[in-house]
Amino acid sequence: MYQTISYQVDAGVAVISLNRPEVMNALSRALRAEMLEAVGRAGAEARVLVITGTGRAFCSGQDLGDATERQPGGVLDLERVLNEEYVPLLKAITDCPVPTIAAVQAAAAGAGANLALAADVVIAAESASFIQAFTRIGLVPDAGGSYWLPRQIGLARAMGAVLFADKITARQAVDWGMIYEAVPDQEFGAHWRARAQALAQGPTQAYRGVKTALRASFDNDLDQQLALEARLQGACGATMDFREGVAAFLEKRAAKFRGV
Repeated sequence: MYQTISYQVDAGVAVISLNRPEVMNALSRALRAEMLEAVGRAGAEARVLVITGTGRAFCSGQDLGDATERQPGGVLDLERVLNEEYVPLLKAITDCPVPTIAAVQAAAAGAGANLALAADVVIAAESASFIQAFTRIGLVPDAGGSYWLPRQIGLARAMGAVLFADKITARQAVDWGMIYEAVPDQEFGAHWRARAQALAQGPTQAYRGVKTALRASFDNDLDQQLALEARLQGACGATMDFREGVAAFLEKRAAKFRGV
């Protein structure tokens, strides 16, 4: 049913693959719309979501050649495109009720890089790279880049990465705290699948609480964060997975979480 992405669910793992390799998976209007629908599906029918690319790029960013984006006279209304199309997609990824992984197999540039950073965890092949390419065409970082980067790598590195539009290797991205893992290319596919399967077999409600707690910590003071922890822990303590986890611990066996 999709033209610009592929979508598969197996053993609780939903995989969205950007599938426009002829244009390095550039983000057209159609692709964004299909991704938005697929992310919603994944949150409802899977226990983990993986976003990856096909071909020689993860995603090259906004499709500047997409004629459907332009108004009469050839004007590209970037503010409208961001507010009406990018924001819903980015929010769908960050608010997804299951853990999200960006499996970055190759270059991620501009909005494509920031699409990856919207995921809970970024795992990259060692040959992959991240480029905040916006200033090369006279723009500022968008698709959440100005939000994620200072929080992940600090203001000094974020400013340099954006102003100079330097290529950041996957290994450098790990060292800076931008992404979680850089994996040898020959191990990459098996590795992210194993990571995804581990999350798919885990305590889904607890993962949801983890996402809420860690993100809120940037805005809360200590008292607010402690209160949030208590509320989330109370909710997790009422789940079947908590009961199973305790039983498995006492019985010295592996827990079999059901996600409820």
